[in-house]
This record gives sequence, C-alpha cells and structure tokens, in this order.
Amino acid sequence: NSQGAPVIFFLSCVSASISGDTGVIHVLESEADLEWPLSKGPNPPYMVLLESSLFTKSIMMKMKNASSRVAGVVVVQKTSPPEFSPHTTCPNENTGVYTETYDHNLAHCNTTVWNPRGNGLSYEEFDSPVFSLKEDNETEVIKQCYFDHNRVVNGSGLQYPLCAMQLFSHMHAVTDTATCMRRSSMDFSTSPVMVCDPLGGYNVCAFIRPYNSTAFGHKENESVVIAAARLDSRAFFLEDSTGAEGSVSGFVTLLAAAQALREATQEAPPTRNILFAFFHGEVFDYIGSSRMVYDMKNNMFVIDLDNVHSILEIGQVAVRSGTNLFLHSDPVSRRNNTVHDEVTNLVKNLQSSTAGLNFSLVETDFSQPLPPSSFQRLLRARAIPGIVLADHQTDINNRYYESFYDNAAHLNLTYPSNLSPEEQLEFVTDTAKSLTEVATAVARALFKQAGGNNSQVNKINADPKTVTQMLYGFLVRSNNSWFQVLGSSLRCVFCLSEPNPPQYYVGVAKSSHQANALTYLVQYLLANLTGTATNLTQSQCKKPDELPNESTYLYSYLWVQGVVPPNSTQRESFCVRTAVRLVKAVSPAFDLGDYISKEYSTWTKSQWKFIKARIFLVASRDLEMLTLGVGVAVLFTSLLVTYFVRTKADVLFSSVREPNNAAY
Repeated sequence: NSQGAPVIFFLSCVSASISGDTGVIHVLESEADLEWPLSKGPNPPYMVLLESSLFTKSIMMKMKNASSRVAGVVVVQKTSPPEFSPHTTCPNENTGVYTETYDHNLAHCNTTVWNPRGNGLSYEEFDSPVFSLKEDNETEVIKQCYFDHNRVVNGSGLQYPLCAMQLFSHMHAVTDTATCMRRSSMDFSTSPVMVCDPLGGYNVCAFIRPYNSTAFGHKENESVVIAAARLDSRAFFLEDSTGAEGSVSGFVTLLAAAQALREATQEAPPTRNILFAFFHGEVFDYIGSSRMVYDMKNNMFVIDLDNVHSILEIGQVAVRSGTNLFLHSDPVSRRNNTVHDEVTNLVKNLQSSTAGLNFSLVETDFSQPLPPSSFQRLLRARAIPGIVLADHQTDINNRYYESFYDNAAHLNLTYPSNLSPEEQLEFVTDTAKSLTEVATAVARALFKQAGGNNSQVNKINADPKTVTQMLYGFLVRSNNSWFQVLGSSLRCVFCLSEPNPPQYYVGVAKSSHQANALTYLVQYLLANLTGTATNLTQSQCKKPDELPNESTYLYSYLWVQGVVPPNSTQRESFCVRTAVRLVKAVSPAFDLGDYISKEYSTWTKSQWKFIKARIFLVASRDLEMLTLGVGVAVLFTSLLVTYFVRTKADVLFSSVREPNNAAY
C-alpha cells in the first residue's frame, strides 16, 4: 500500500467510490500518450500516473471529460515548470471590498488582473480521485510494475497479468455547504455524524501594550495601528501547500519587525498602540480578517473599528524584479481628504524608513485598486487609512501563486552542500538578508506611524540570524533545535514531529485550544520574540493569577522548553509572559447559520474515512471467465453430489447388525 496526499475535495467536487476506484496503470510520458487511456487502450478504466511537469489544466480537463475511461490520477512531484498557478485570475473576487456597489469600475479585477497565470484548476470538479506522491521508492515500485506488465512496445498487444491500482478517498459530503450543514444538523442519533466541517482556525494577535482580554468593545482615547500578515496558503494538494512567497515571506517579515520593535517600544513607548495580527484562512475568502472585523463591530474584540487608526499589511515581499517594493492603497477611500492625508503620511513614514537600506519603496498609481489582501475586509466595514506592501507593482510576481511549487526553492533558499542541518539553520541566505532589510523598514515605519520618538528610529534593526532561522524552520525543516528551544513540551510537541515544513492549509475549525501546528509555532515565536522571560516555576506558569503581580487578564503565560546546557541532558525551561493571544478565526456565517452568505466565507471540507492506495496484478478477462466457469462448475457438481448423498443416505450410512450368536 502507498499513502498519498489527496487533492482537497471541497463540496463542489464529487467524492470517489465508497469501495475505492480501480484502474489499469498507465504512465503518461507525454501529452501525446493521452490517446491510449482516453480512446485507444483496450482495458479501461485506467489509473493515470504522470509527473508534475504534465500536471496541466489542458491534460487534466481532457481526463475529466473522459471520466468513464479514467478511474483516477496520480501526480508524482518532480521538477518545477516555468509557471503554474491553479488558483483563479482574480483571487477572492467576491469577498473583497471591490464590489459593484463600492466601485463597479474596480470590481472583478476589471482594471488589474492580479494573477494572470491562474488557470482555476483548484476550482474544477473532478469525479475521480487525484492523488499526489513524492518521488521515492514507492513511486518507483509503481512505475516498475507498469514497465513490467503494462507498457506497449512497438504496438504489440499487452500480455497479462496487468498492473492495476486502487485509490480509496471516499467522502461523505454532497452538493454544497448549505446542503451538507443541513444534513449534519438533522442527524438525531446518539452519535451524530458530521459529513462536513467549516474551515477555520485561530488568528495570532499581540498588542505592544496589552488590554484586559475580558473587556471588549471601544477603548476611550486609544488609537491603534494594525500591522497585519496572512498565515495560510493553499495548493491543489492539501499537504503540499507551503506558500513560501504567498504567505511565509510576509509573516516572517512581520515577526522580525515585531522583534525589532521590542526594545524601542519598551524604552520609549509610542503614543499609539500597535496590534500585530496574523490572520488565518485568508486564502478562503478572508476567514480570519472577516472574523476580526465582525467581532469588532459586535463588541466581541478588545477594541472596535473606531479605535483603528491605520493599517500596514505585509504581502508578498520576497520576489523582487529590481530594487523596489511597492505601496498599494485604496483609491476609493482616498477620495476622503482625511483618509488621503493619513495615507500620504503613512507613505512618507515608510519611504523615509528605507534610509541606508538597499531598496526603495514606490507608491503605485492612485487609480489602481488594492491587490488581494486582508485590508480589504476592514475597508468593507469602514474607510480606514492603510497600505499593502508588496513586491509587485501591478500583477503579482509569484509564478507559482497558491501551488505546491511555491516552496523554498522558489525563494532561492539554498545552502552549501557540505553543511549539516544545524549549520544550515545558522547560515544567513541572501533571501534572509533581503527580508531583514524589509523588516527593518517596516518596524521603523510602524514606530513612526504610532507616534514614536524619532531619536529611537535608527536604533531599530531586524536581526538577520532570526530571519534566516525562521525561513529554515518554516520552509525547510520545522523539527530543528531553535524551534525546539522556543516551543512548548506540553502543547506543541506535534508541531515538531516531522522534519518537513509545517502545513499551511488552514484546516477545519476545531474546539478551543486545538490550533494547528503552524498557529502554535507562530504563537510561540511571537511570544519569545516580544515577551519577557520570568522566574516563574512550571506550576506558577500554569496558575499565575495566584501571584500578586501577575494577571492572565493582560498576559498569556507560556512554558518554553529552553536550551540544553553543556554536559547536561535536561533543558533549562522557563515561563514567558507575553501579550500574544489566539483569537477565533471561523467565518461568522457559521455562527449566524447563513450557509449561503454573500458577505462571509462559507468554505467547508468533507469528512472521509481513510485515504490509501494499493497496487496489484489483474488477470485477463478470458482467464477470469475461465476461473468463474470452473468455479460455477465446481459449485453445481458439489450441489449434485450433496443431493445424491442426501437421497441415498439410508443406504450409504446404514449400520450392519451383528448376529446374536457371535462368539468372542
């Protein structure tokens, strides 16, 4: 059996057969080979195995349209094509701020097509399962089975037995979110079965000056600058969404900026507060940001929208085409003079913060709308001054937007071959140096925007070592010594159980205190980079309210593993006092029961039993019919023998009586 990463089948897709889908294996070596499984091959249905270079929209659509002859598809990840984006050309088209009522000229990406490479493959409906396999020994076994039994040579006929594959990925959900959620709620059994779950998770939030976490709503005389980035990404295959440029470049930059601000904000606190917000579920119609805005509007967050002074969002910033990064703003809200003036001030703060750095910040054309960004959800609620920082002036530079090719290699995150994993962790790459400069500019600009003292600005510098360690941990190997030092032995062990990067797909909404690995990693990193190490014991860290100068209303307390000293096997663990909190990131549509909402995200994911694959040999149809015929003949023969024995049982099994005068 071979385990694979399945395609994310959302409710627009038809699930695979409950008993699995079976087909004769055909390895696709070029697009011309499609003729065999689609029309020529005499043994349909086929299970098509293809390398990632052939995983294109045209090939997949041809197989989709011949679903009676194609039982499934297995994609073997290998080399990266020049470009590939299975997302749409206009991401989050219907849930951003640019609607017909806001400005019809800017709606539906009319002026700027942000993702022109998008082919929409992730949004197609496939009747058959699509699996992903890594290039490893199991893949070679499948290929060898094909070459030994199935490959046509010089047009000669196939010789039995043939190599076949069976894929299991049956899902319970049907039709759409509204139908699925309704069926889940109508289950009156003692053990109800959920056939689908809402997507969602937790946002990671931290103020430089914490507020009472139980006091929701407006804060008098408080003004807050929001610094935002998104956490999640997606790809056609669930476990392969890494989002190196799409999400990691942005949130790593913001984490580094938060660390750079720590000393300056403690020595000379700015007049305005700063909220670091890392939104989850943004790829799926802005789940995290729309939830925060909803909570702000309904007094379920520690501040409200009136407290928001401005916003700076860090978008995709790692793939520059030159020495410039670009500042995007909203042309509609800037028609208001007050908003326009504040945006102009934010632009000046950003541009002046690049002094001494090796790049410049350039403002885009006023008539151009914002790129896909969390900022759009705040603008839907209120005209707020803000900027989205990105490495693209018009359409995005990311050639692999929301695909499994947007990985470490895409960011040229390469290391000398003679370095050990620990040495790679410490090796400062060119990408890390570049993002460190961006983080420095962001931190300085935030400090100015929050009203900080200009004398402190030049002291604010991001740390390249921290940036390179984060890039290595988030894109190469999460199970590394630095993440282990900063993580928790109690809560986040599962975060570091695999040598691979964490999963960036948001997943389904879980119960309280069950965030996914990525969320916990960002939470603990932000806590360590901005919090304070205390002398509390582990028991005190669990119940700090019992101590006179501690408060769980203002702070969170996290027990961190710490380092292992030389000549010791025990870690020097400690308790971190931090303003970092996890905040629910589930679409308000599911709280409201509005499963056909046009205002909020309604993405759900189907439940399934298990996912697996197996290969085996199948005999020819003639041999199968012969075996069946012999079996039927044996059956009828046994029935006749049984009938004969039963009718003659008194003769066959009668006992012979012994004579009375028998002598012994």
